Amino acid sequence: MEALIAGVDEAGRGPLAGNVVAAAVILDPAKHIVGLRDSKALSAKARERLAQEIRDKALAFALGEATVEEIDRLNILQATMLAMQRAVAVLSLAPHEVWVDGNRAPMVPYPVRAIVKGDRDVEAISAASILAKTVRDAQMMALDARYPAYGFRQHKGYGTAAHLAALATHGACPEHRRSFAPVAQVLTRAQHGATPDSR
Repeated sequence: MEALIAGVDEAGRGPLAGNVVAAAVILDPAKHIVGLRDSKALSAKARERLAQEIRDKALAFALGEATVEEIDRLNILQATMLAMQRAVAVLSLAPHEVWVDGNRAPMVPYPVRAIVKGDRDVEAISAASILAKTVRDAQMMALDARYPAYGFRQHKGYGTAAHLAALATHGACPEHRRSFAPVAQVLTRAQHGATPDSR
């Protein structure tokens, strides 16, 4: 029997708002999925199509998250590791090994490898990257409906010029990460009596 490799990746380490989402995927060697690559190298339409195919064909897949509160309490690296641990913990199949994108790996009850550029070079990690990204993007679309002033639909929480301008104008919403410098700066200005859009 072929070794069961769980590929693990996350989406949402860099943004100023929203949860960090991790996925773990065990692909079925008998059901090849064409076009798997790092989610960032794919169009949104291609990611959605592949995400559905991954859900249909994988031997197992699972998702894990860490909340904004956990990110602020633990720091983003530790929160990312926690999200990955949660994804691996709820896989319906126990993998023989866990391969994680990047140079850090979470503590899991299986042999684990960190693989730099894994989302580019390892199909199971690419699949995890695609699942995590599509799930997190859907969350950010939902946040956009709740907090339309920030433009989450466009930038998905990343610190674009438009997002920073919205933060300066409107202050932070409950989904902003207080521990991230651009958000902390806006809150500090507000505490010191500056109006949100003053510099």
